Amino acid sequence: MKKIHFFVMISVLFSCDKDDYISLPEMDQNQQFISKTYSGEPTELDIKLLAKLDSVSDGAGVSFFMLPDNDDYNSIPQDPLNPITAEKVELGKLLFHETATGGNPKTSSNLFSYSCASCHHAAAGFSAGIRQGIGEGGVGFGTSGESRVFNNIIPTNDIDIQPIRSPTILNVAYQDVMLWNGQFGGTGTNEGTEANWTNIPENALGFQGVEVQALKGQDVHRLLIDKKFAKNFNYKKLFNKAFRDIPKEDRYTRETAGLAIAAYERTVLPNQSPWQQWLQGDFGALTNKEKKGARMFFGKAKCFKCHTGPALNDKKFHALGMGDFDDSGSALVIDDTNFPNVKRGRGGFTNKPRDYYKFKTPTLYNLIDNGVFGHGGTFTSVRDVVEYKLNGIPENIEVPEERLANQFTNVQNLTENQITNLVLFIENGLRDPNLMRYVPDHVNSENCIPNNDTQSRIDLGCY
Repeated sequence: MKKIHFFVMISVLFSCDKDDYISLPEMDQNQQFISKTYSGEPTELDIKLLAKLDSVSDGAGVSFFMLPDNDDYNSIPQDPLNPITAEKVELGKLLFHETATGGNPKTSSNLFSYSCASCHHAAAGFSAGIRQGIGEGGVGFGTSGESRVFNNIIPTNDIDIQPIRSPTILNVAYQDVMLWNGQFGGTGTNEGTEANWTNIPENALGFQGVEVQALKGQDVHRLLIDKKFAKNFNYKKLFNKAFRDIPKEDRYTRETAGLAIAAYERTVLPNQSPWQQWLQGDFGALTNKEKKGARMFFGKAKCFKCHTGPALNDKKFHALGMGDFDDSGSALVIDDTNFPNVKRGRGGFTNKPRDYYKFKTPTLYNLIDNGVFGHGGTFTSVRDVVEYKLNGIPENIEVPEERLANQFTNVQNLTENQITNLVLFIENGLRDPNLMRYVPDHVNSENCIPNNDTQSRIDLGCY
């Protein structure tokens, strides 16, 4: 395959033969250039797409959208209070999937049957694969989490279920607050919201959202990681390596476990997706239809207005009028007293009317693997979501028209072919096919992962 060497920033210069040049607008002499080796012949589509990326990134070009390697810790956004190290990542990867962490269930028969990965597993793009994620009290898995259901022989209040669709952990390094309403996180976006931190543990104050969720989540989801756990399941050596600077009496705790899990989560990046390969210079990584879809994404469809940067999210909150959970066969609302706050999204946390019905912009990588879409899981295909956004007709009649985001209503009409190409780019171009590299072959307990209930063991082939 022929390789082409050129510099990328505001403009791109392609050289196929000694006297055959195709150039974009002149380079700004003050810009730093990035030297890349591109493989494959650049087509007109590639050239136009590269120009579009320059336009929507204020001249930064492809570098603005690139994800780092998952072991390039210096390039991965991180909490300065929790520097990423290989030892933390190794420990966190195991703890995240370890079903022996499920040590504080409400029903004793559920002991050691669930983990963080029960609701965030690789088979579903690190989401749940169902409308409502289920930790304790869930049974079964299927092939990608689609067959996990409520265990109806235990009390409903003993089931650990999400009040909103489980978001993916992909690209959480590019978020400083977590959850759909952004309530977890003590810096950046949440500065000035301290009066509303009613359910954030004291040991999480000052940390960014990824760390706060990893700390708080152990309470919410009935996990138990302590010195006894570390000893019984042979994790003490890993804790020792990851936290050698912490006194031994403080080393095997929920706090250190949370920091290790957060460090691991920050490295879970879909950097082997065709889009990322194209950005790195492999022009053949995307099909022509996907390239046309990418041009729609960063052009006429205006997806980039909210979905931008390496993670394709703007770290903001928008009201798109999507539906919420309800009591049905596919969703179960338990805490009716708090549910109005859940439905108000960001406003349910900040208590500010201007934030009502706003939910955090999600990343779009591996979206197709999720199976359900929208904060309430009311969509079942990527195309449904795309058409909903383009049509601009709210699904949720509770959301006042004046609260709907401007981005929801000002999109030009796209043809059927343009919509199809856009969907192909999102489904295929943004899908990393090798997320299993972030899953351990086994955990120290030798339990089944990500679930360890009887039906899941059968589904997953753990005997």
